[in-house]
Amino acid sequence: MNKKALLIIPPERFNEDELFQPKEELESAGVKVTIASTITGEIIGDYQGKAVAEVKFTDTKATDYDVISVIGGSGTNDHLWENAELQTYLKQAYDEKVLVTGICAGAVTVAKTGLLSGREAACYPVDVQKDQLIKNNVKYVEKHVVAHDDIITGDGPQGAKEFGEALVAALR
Repeated sequence: MNKKALLIIPPERFNEDELFQPKEELESAGVKVTIASTITGEIIGDYQGKAVAEVKFTDTKATDYDVISVIGGSGTNDHLWENAELQTYLKQAYDEKVLVTGICAGAVTVAKTGLLSGREAACYPVDVQKDQLIKNNVKYVEKHVVAHDDIITGDGPQGAKEFGEALVAALR
């Protein structure tokens, strides 16, 4: 599969399962994965796992990718939820028919763009995230993955592998 994925993580405290499991599913299917953030270099996850952000997402073109995924973790709430550049980037990607996806707090980041307004989405089953979906006119659904044709959301670590499988299926 000659496809490319951009996985966007916060500059600190990403969730390891939510990054590494979908990454593994994508790479196993032959998708080239790039990890991006608001900074470059080594980033430490919620559980001291390490990832390297190769690029800043602002230095990439959304149309260079077939899927863009916002990864969760406690840092996502702090650094990505209110990131106006990221919201603009995701909306542009969506307008250019790039598959926009998010898992856990990353699903909330997608909801904040308005792209999920009036639709169903998954997120981690905690009030702080569910309340954000409701505020953005998104119906919370208790599932590991909610896959629309154009947007996919996942609930968190428990659904991370299934989220990765859904991304791969959507790229086929």
